[in-house]
Amino acid sequence: MQVKNLSDLVKYQENAVVSSEIIKKDAGTVTVFAFDKDQGLSEHTAPFDALVNIIDGQAEVSISGKLFTVKEGEMIIMPANKPHSMKAVEKFKMLLVMIKK
Repeated sequence: MQVKNLSDLVKYQENAVVSSEIIKKDAGTVTVFAFDKDQGLSEHTAPFDALVNIIDGQAEVSISGKLFTVKEGEMIIMPANKPHSMKAVEKFKMLLVMIKK
């Protein structure tokens, strides 16, 4: 048990997406990501709901073809089985919480 700063758990790397899994349980996962500018995740689906909380920077998130801009201090929920993708408008870090149904 210790207090940690989320932003310090992953470092930006040039032209890369970096992640660090914090919790991995049968019920879901908690992972911190760092995206360099213009990096992203291509469109995909997941069988569980995902909460994305931006802890630094700004991202474009597409859910079922609808585009959202999400910035530091904001969050968005990506519903299970809906196609989604994300791209770094500027480099950003996020906390991803996935809850299995």
